[in-house]
Amino acid sequence: MAVAEKSAAAASADKGAKDAEAVSAGRRPTVIADGLHIVYRVNGGARGRGSATAALNRIVRRKASAGMREVHAVKGVSFTAYRGEAIGLIGSNGSGKSTLLRAVAGLLPAERGRVYTDGQPSLLGVNAALMNDLTGERNVILGGLAMGMSKDQIQERYQGIVDFSGVNEKGDFISLPMRTYSSGMAARLRFSIAAAKDHDVLMIDEALATGDKKFQKRSEARIRELREEAGTVFLVSHNNKSIRDTCDRVLWLESGELRMDGPTEDVMKAYEEFTRK
Repeated sequence: MAVAEKSAAAASADKGAKDAEAVSAGRRPTVIADGLHIVYRVNGGARGRGSATAALNRIVRRKASAGMREVHAVKGVSFTAYRGEAIGLIGSNGSGKSTLLRAVAGLLPAERGRVYTDGQPSLLGVNAALMNDLTGERNVILGGLAMGMSKDQIQERYQGIVDFSGVNEKGDFISLPMRTYSSGMAARLRFSIAAAKDHDVLMIDEALATGDKKFQKRSEARIRELREEAGTVFLVSHNNKSIRDTCDRVLWLESGELRMDGPTEDVMKAYEEFTRK
């Protein structure tokens, strides 16, 4: 066996021992990624485009046609997340962070490996679609229903969602169509809707990068509450301070590979040293 193979086998054995120890200590796994590979297939033909139906067929069949280019976005990533953890995802642009979250949420098929989840993962991204022609008020109601909240629960939490988002601080924007909102206002409202519900697994993609410092502090406080309420939170952010303030564990991805998984300060120091080189 080659040295690299021995090292990989030893790391896998060590991880298995740690997972077994955590379970025996009463910690409940919520997400398990086991040797996960995600591959995108991009049309690289002469005309540079193709129909949506053809693209979907290529994804489902997982076969590249002539002129197709494969992008191996996530490469053999394995980790176990536990209830009550807040986990940061860091790495250079294009390192596979958002792709990994989409796979955990069930939005992307695995090329190889598996993802197991306990409960329903909810993915909140700053590009998540709200209905631009509807008012903020209607979007709060529809967003709450989409997350499985009852009408009574939405009514009970409605004012808290609006106040948390701050969209009405400079006028009655909640009664206006979403198309009149700035990108920051829309992102704050998305986060506020998602954070109004207690989630089994909540995944936040760059949400804290939007808004002013006051909103960021509110967001960080709400993430801590979600974590204390026995959920699991994943946070993708390029804001190192937000990661430090919010997360107790960090996964560092580079070029689709899991480079480091450990306590926040240990991983952040290694990552910052890497980015300085």
